[in-house]
Amino acid sequence: MHKRWLLAIVLNPTFAKLKQIRGVVMQDHHVVVVGGGFGGLQLVNDLKGAPVRITLIDRRNHHLFQPLLYQVATTLLATSEIAWPIRSFFRDRPEVTTLLAEVVGVDSQAHVVTLQGGETIAYDTLVLATGATHAYFGHDEWEPVAPGLKTLEDATTIRRRVLLAFEQAELESDPAVRDALLNFIIVGAGPTGVELAGIIAELARTTLPKEFRNIDTTKAKIILVEAGPRVLPSFDEGLSAYAHKALEKLGVEVRTGKPVTSCTEKGVTIGETFVQSRTIVWAAGVQASPAAEWLGVAADRAGRVVVDKELRAPGQADIFVIGDTAAVMRGDGSSVPGIAPAAKQQGAYVAKVIRAKLSGQPAPGPFHYHHQGSLATIGKSAAIIDFGWIKLRGWIAWWVWGLAHIYFLIGTRWRFAVAWSWLWIYISRQHSARLITQRETMRE
Repeated sequence: MHKRWLLAIVLNPTFAKLKQIRGVVMQDHHVVVVGGGFGGLQLVNDLKGAPVRITLIDRRNHHLFQPLLYQVATTLLATSEIAWPIRSFFRDRPEVTTLLAEVVGVDSQAHVVTLQGGETIAYDTLVLATGATHAYFGHDEWEPVAPGLKTLEDATTIRRRVLLAFEQAELESDPAVRDALLNFIIVGAGPTGVELAGIIAELARTTLPKEFRNIDTTKAKIILVEAGPRVLPSFDEGLSAYAHKALEKLGVEVRTGKPVTSCTEKGVTIGETFVQSRTIVWAAGVQASPAAEWLGVAADRAGRVVVDKELRAPGQADIFVIGDTAAVMRGDGSSVPGIAPAAKQQGAYVAKVIRAKLSGQPAPGPFHYHHQGSLATIGKSAAIIDFGWIKLRGWIAWWVWGLAHIYFLIGTRWRFAVAWSWLWIYISRQHSARLITQRETMRE
């Protein structure tokens, strides 16, 4: 029976473009997905069973649950609790090939992507989901002293610097230097900045006081800087005001209305005022990957590809751009936010478009983003949620926020691990992920 089946494939011309991979016969339409974030993984998941072979390329071997990255940076969670090997997701999908590599260019005429090192991979359909990094508004020289938060490496760098600041202050005899070490400055009061400030304040005032003998960690200054008029500007003004008060209750000093004009190893200039600090965290802006440059197409101010209503790159029928790499406009003229639910919706939509094309069916209508709400937490037992039709704040919002994040984690094991870590911290007030690794020399 098996021999007759293979012979039929060889002799029948309708199977001329079919391949057999580990016993699975499929058409030769090759979908290349660059980026293993929320959008890329959703796309690959939703193409299961489609007549395609898929190559998923990422420069890291893990998928990162970025909404909880700040909790790694602030000693709440370990890296292994919010990141998982990409290969493990598709071990039972023989049509999916995962490559640990970095894409450095796209030749849309030849239908190939170029990897660092010069290798090329041909595609029939290309999906760019390459994400974004932090932006310094023309001051890239600030990055070494003010790291942003987009990767696990960023998170462990920030965690190391925060913990080392307390350790160095414990050894320091000069009061001025000790004060500078205990000043923590977060630039940018969006969700990431607010969440970082709240947890660092709790770390200093709740977790560490009994562990140090020469310093009073409760006297640490956590300064949150926002160039705009209020924190969390994307939220309703009432929720923003609540967040401001909640931060101040935690002991965070909130400075709004003046931008950062310089960053050095000694501190930050806010407007015209210099503030000493040895630990600065950047949470003020994002810059998309160079996908627009690869394609030679229009980009917005953040470098995102301005896509059409079907999430295609301009003039490119076989190239889709999704997630933080894409500027997707809504009907009211606003852009789709760069958050995980939006990326997942875009990945699912592009999978439908590809399936429709291969089956000869009409394409789905234009992409329509369904906003599922905005969430931000401000330390323990305080959060804000804006569902549009209902707004929540306080401890109720904090519980909803926690349940929502646990739900979206991948796998029962990790849901349990994160839930247990949060429960332990809630009961004991102890942050468990406080190991200092790859120690760097403290800046004087």
